[in-house]
Amino acid sequence: MTKETDPIRLFQEYLEAAKKSEPGDATAFVLATADAGGAPSARVILLKGADAERFIFYTNLESRKSKDLFANPRAVMCFYWDTIDIQVRIEGKVTPVTPQEADAYFAMRPRASQIGAWASDQSRPMEGMLALEKRVAKFAVKYAIGKVPRPPFWSGFCLVPARIEFWNRRPFRLHKRIVYDRQGDGWGMTHVYP
Repeated sequence: MTKETDPIRLFQEYLEAAKKSEPGDATAFVLATADAGGAPSARVILLKGADAERFIFYTNLESRKSKDLFANPRAVMCFYWDTIDIQVRIEGKVTPVTPQEADAYFAMRPRASQIGAWASDQSRPMEGMLALEKRVAKFAVKYAIGKVPRPPFWSGFCLVPARIEFWNRRPFRLHKRIVYDRQGDGWGMTHVYP
């Protein structure tokens, strides 16, 4: 399968190019979700893995995004890399990662990020930054020695792509758009007007 017929290979090639040219984190993407009633929500998060079958990200399971995904397990990821003139939209079903995968990824995180995961009541009201700093101090003391365990409310999700669209900026708004739709074990490819 060539990169032109394999959207995952094409995505990985663009991601590697973006990592060399983007001033920020090239793994940053907008994750769009909707709650059980269909109300949309979007936020920027970081991609933590991608292979032929799925795109992986991690979060607090009590966050708004997690609540949306448990109620409505479909999402859209949107990457935009201005320096290489590419946007990629990935649509599909979302499922939780295994506890073993979450444990392995959590163990690789910097210790301060592990403590931060314990300290943050993500998406809940906070009385100010001092409240967060106190919680960070509390968990830093609690886990001062030894390994920091993964919180039971922290894990990850994987999006299994059903549709991937590549948009390539071109002069005079004559942009190139190619849509790949999952068809059994392969992908169908369609060029669409900009």
